[in-house]
Amino acid sequence: MIRKCLFPAAGYGTRFLPATKAMPKEMLPIVNKPLIQYGVEEAVAAGLSQIAIVTGRGKRAIEDHFDINYELEHQISGSDKELLLEDIRYLIEQCVFSYTRQTEMKGLGHAILTGQSLIGPEPFAVVLADDFCVTSGDGVLAQMVALYEQHQCSIVAIEEVPRAQTASYGIVCGEEIKPGVIKVASMVEKPEPEEAPSNLAIIGRYILTPDIFDILESIPPGRNGEIQITDALDIQAQQGKVVACHFKGLRFDCGQIEGFVDATQHVYKAYYEQGGNYPLSLMEKLSSH
Repeated sequence: MIRKCLFPAAGYGTRFLPATKAMPKEMLPIVNKPLIQYGVEEAVAAGLSQIAIVTGRGKRAIEDHFDINYELEHQISGSDKELLLEDIRYLIEQCVFSYTRQTEMKGLGHAILTGQSLIGPEPFAVVLADDFCVTSGDGVLAQMVALYEQHQCSIVAIEEVPRAQTASYGIVCGEEIKPGVIKVASMVEKPEPEEAPSNLAIIGRYILTPDIFDILESIPPGRNGEIQITDALDIQAQQGKVVACHFKGLRFDCGQIEGFVDATQHVYKAYYEQGGNYPLSLMEKLSSH
């Protein structure tokens, strides 16, 4: 059973300067809710309530967000604005939040390794909050947890990307064992289009088995001199221990300004065009199951 979800959140978010000079990029809002809250809601909807966050300097706003603000709650008590805090209150009540700091930026693999003390010897999920995913049914993590229960190995979420964009992603190849599910044979970090084994790109959702920590500790720096999670997963894949999930839903790359604007427009238009019924609040999502 997977209980924990790790959020690497130590990056500087330089593409969004000057907005991210003093504000974590994970706190950038899609309409009126920060990216990282959407990610935590996705984790909770998948049954994961122990939230581990790897932060860095200037990230205190994340900790403050997942905490009670007594003065604010007193000011809006009894007003219609109180309902706007329903989802975050639920998260604070239902989740256990723990934090550690990544003192150096050495890649996603290093960020995940930094979270080892919060995770321990058990399988866990990883969410990159700036990959914003919208689904009409189960969230991406819920889809992956169901797959993990069948295969008991590391799971990566994938989507097809234009071959010209492969140099921006980890790319997998392997055999499709059933529709939308691939037994991964190998993967490579950010290959040039002419060298890419496929156009199946890993997005910011993972389920990892605990042996990944030993692998991350032993591998040398990879592309850009960083510890790459793709390199560690490739070792597992060669042992037949990685499955890729072609998830059902839409994904917006909110690490880029264009993707962030597209996500904001998508949620705003859908919300108002459907009379306020979208996106579902966390409480509505949970009650629908």
